[in-house]
Amino acid sequence: MSSVKQSIDVNVDVTTAYKQWAQFESFPQWMEGVASVDQIDDTHLHWVAKVKDEVAEVKGETREWDAQITEQTRDRRISWESVGGKPDEKPNAGHVTFEPLGDSACRVTFRIDWEPDAALKSNESYMLGVVNQTVAEDLARFKDFIEARGEETGSWSGEIAV
Repeated sequence: MSSVKQSIDVNVDVTTAYKQWAQFESFPQWMEGVASVDQIDDTHLHWVAKVKDEVAEVKGETREWDAQITEQTRDRRISWESVGGKPDEKPNAGHVTFEPLGDSACRVTFRIDWEPDAALKSNESYMLGVVNQTVAEDLARFKDFIEARGEETGSWSGEIAV
């Protein structure tokens, strides 16, 4: 399994950053490859992502999967894992954590673990580079998005422990 972990410091309080991240359906506004995220219920999401052309089997390829939120602790952590799918679909899982850095700043740390497709396994280091770059760019867009707004687009304050 491959992993990428990166952090970014954001100039909003930890509650604002957490509440914005918990607005899963807003991900396409700042996650480059995400076409849509539909929240099915409190713990289930349906994702549609555009595959980068340099790693796609066909130009314009998209992938869909379902994910389950396995932990959601207010202002601290959101964890997930993919669920269901066809036998040839590769699993992914990860988490995002929020660490206060005073009253008006926080550190957002994102980690994703996934099983690369067999065709890409032979070039796993290249794939890691692509994912590392994408995560860094997505975190920078999240920072710009939430700092420009100064407040979250919505709010969900429940907690989940599966």
